[in-house]
Amino acid sequence: MADLFDTAASNAPASAGPRPLADRLRPRNLEDVIGQSHLLGPEGSLRTMLDSGALSSLVFWGPPGVGKTTIARLLADETDLHFVQISAIFTGVPELRKVFEAAKMRHANGRGTLLFVDEIHKFNKAQQDGFLPHMEDGTILLVGATTENPSFELNAALLSRAQVLVLQRLEDAELEQLLLRAEAELDRKLPLTSDARVALREMADGDGRALLNLVEQVAAWKPEHPLDTPALGARLSRRAAQYDKSGDAHYNLISALHKSVRGSDPDASLYWLARMLEGGEDPRYLARRITRMAVEDIGLAEPQAQRVCLDAWETYERLGSPEGELALAQAVLYLALAPKSNAAYTAYKDARKSAKSTGSTPPPKHILNAPTGLMKDQGYGAGYDYDHDAKDGFSGQNYFPEHMGRAQFYQPVQRGYERELAKRLAYFNKLRAERQHS
Repeated sequence: MADLFDTAASNAPASAGPRPLADRLRPRNLEDVIGQSHLLGPEGSLRTMLDSGALSSLVFWGPPGVGKTTIARLLADETDLHFVQISAIFTGVPELRKVFEAAKMRHANGRGTLLFVDEIHKFNKAQQDGFLPHMEDGTILLVGATTENPSFELNAALLSRAQVLVLQRLEDAELEQLLLRAEAELDRKLPLTSDARVALREMADGDGRALLNLVEQVAAWKPEHPLDTPALGARLSRRAAQYDKSGDAHYNLISALHKSVRGSDPDASLYWLARMLEGGEDPRYLARRITRMAVEDIGLAEPQAQRVCLDAWETYERLGSPEGELALAQAVLYLALAPKSNAAYTAYKDARKSAKSTGSTPPPKHILNAPTGLMKDQGYGAGYDYDHDAKDGFSGQNYFPEHMGRAQFYQPVQRGYERELAKRLAYFNKLRAERQHS
């Protein structure tokens, strides 16, 4: 018996109109899903939930074309829940009310609803809050899908009621498995050489839906001989790499670049720089971040590194793209191969922490100027030793607040130029100890 609240569209015959290959190959059960074995395998979290009969509300987080919608549909089938799909992009408050009312009526008649919300991060806070009472009373089992980090995009209240599951881009072997399934459906092999077949999978960039769309195009061709990689590239464009300058990919890739530089790996550093530039990242943003790396991770172990970054930044401003990007690449290489030290960075953080804890403690009076008689009477400047008049140009006086005690924030490393600075620091510490006890 059809559900009273099914739409006409959902009751349409399967043969109505042409169906894309991706729809024709949609799995009929979870065992047929390609990829996501960490969720659907024998020990996978989703399989464990299903076997124990304890399926909870979920948020699927992953890139496009990895099976989020398909898995949600199949979960509804396996748990005998009515499947409803909406998109946060096209659904407003009136439509949501209708969905919830239908789910309530369905629930009153003994049938649950699995509500699949695509692009759930597009809903605002108030709209996300609207799901909570219906999740809590069992009216709906929510399955949201997002390509963005749920930690930043979804309300804490919603996340506390749903389990986040990460879906991964398809590996090359999984894309080949999908390719074989497509050829079986089409009942013919694609007219490609083995190398071109590899190139086709690379064009999909881990996206199963994108691969099947490419397959449909290739399958329509009737070449006299199998196409090689250059011929395939001439007919098809590589799928644009996933990169959102304000989203997760942006932060993930700049983190990869920064850590590759910190890890002294010039090749990995160049790779991540190129990935960001190819994705359309603003080179000025990269110039700023590269300069930050010089200050934070190299510091005084190689003082020239900061100058190299600033020069590369200025060179880019003068040359523009793409020539100026080479200057940024050179700066990245220089940083990756430079000796590393975060001693100055750590010292500054420790000094700030100490400054906050000591509040308004004044400097010792002997290092204060005394431009008035009253200030002299108060002891300002009394006992100050002018360092240039002292032996070795060093008086060894105390410059910290009188009741604070001496602190040493800067601990230079034994790498690069900081080895020389460490010697100087030890020299002054030795002199200070001698003169303060003489």
